[in-house]
Amino acid sequence: QVQLVESGGGLVQAGGSLRLSCAASGAIDSINPMGWYRQVPGSRRELVATITRVGSTSYAESVKGRFTISRDNTENMPYLQMDNLKPEDTAVYYCYAARDAYLYWGQGTQVTVSS
Repeated sequence: QVQLVESGGGLVQAGGSLRLSCAASGAIDSINPMGWYRQVPGSRRELVATITRVGSTSYAESVKGRFTISRDNTENMPYLQMDNLKPEDTAVYYCYAARDAYLYWGQGTQVTVSS
């Protein structure tokens, strides 16, 4: 089992920044990849960013150039630096971790961007 706890969400004005963190515990060896999804009520969960153990990254088109994902491999903690936030980035952001073909999820953290 892997436990994930997100932090760093909140309310910010458009153009502002937030940094999300995700603390992983439990069977954290061999976790790969890790990343972030987001979800707006009534919509499907959207993949935002992914990072592998060796540092390869990928992003949703809507956040490229504004969001940066990084990872502390020692602690198995992914971070999501979100800059130039837009109102359409408002969502619940979920950390995920893949291990043995299974996806683990955090409880989510709310990000609200006001215009």
